[in-house]
Amino acid sequence: MMAFPEDFLLDRLIYRDGLMLVINKPAGLAVHAGPSARKTGGGDNLENYFDALRFGLPRPPALAHRLDRDTSGCLVLGRHPKALRKLGKLFSEGKIEKTYWAVCKGAPEKPSGRIEAPLKKQSRGNGWRVEIADDGKPAATTYRTLAQKDGLSFIEAKPKTGRTHQIRVHLASIGSPIVGDPQYGGLNDTERSHPMMLHARRIIIPISKNKDPIVVEAEPPDEMAEVLVNMGSLPVATP
Repeated sequence: MMAFPEDFLLDRLIYRDGLMLVINKPAGLAVHAGPSARKTGGGDNLENYFDALRFGLPRPPALAHRLDRDTSGCLVLGRHPKALRKLGKLFSEGKIEKTYWAVCKGAPEKPSGRIEAPLKKQSRGNGWRVEIADDGKPAATTYRTLAQKDGLSFIEAKPKTGRTHQIRVHLASIGSPIVGDPQYGGLNDTERSHPMMLHARRIIIPISKNKDPIVVEAEPPDEMAEVLVNMGSLPVATP
């Protein structure tokens, strides 16, 4: 298991004001302890490091929403209860716009479009997965293909609903599973050996009626950035 210094999130802080923080979440670290970890006291998670982000307030910030363990990018934290209530309302009402980048195997038949497919969490053996099901919860994702090269596609996706594993399942359903996805899309062992290349690139938060929305962008992880540079979608980094 990867070990992190207690203050490692300080280097990942990409926005801060009196109400909220936005961090560039690393892939591979859960945002909070799952039910089994809570019972056993085992397993690292992002909440263990929030104390370093108080910045003078009496309590650490708290999660305003969630990202999957294997997803990187913009994660919003509320700095106090009033901020969390305000952010929670914006998220629940779908007023916060989220943009994700994904590197996928293959390419969708249509280079852009809207996926509307209801999703349902299903138990499978000792675990669970999300599946498209007629009796599932409504879910919609818009997408567009930004580049293609060497059997891969670079896709921008915007979830219009906030279902668990939504983008992963939806992109896999149109024949473009995300590289590194440990569950969906029928990838082979080599394709699953990479970190999952799903990144919460941008978040737009209309926190105030009297001010412009807050726009925050997170740089992709190094391995994903290398792929995007090779596809001509990111400039080559200079020393």
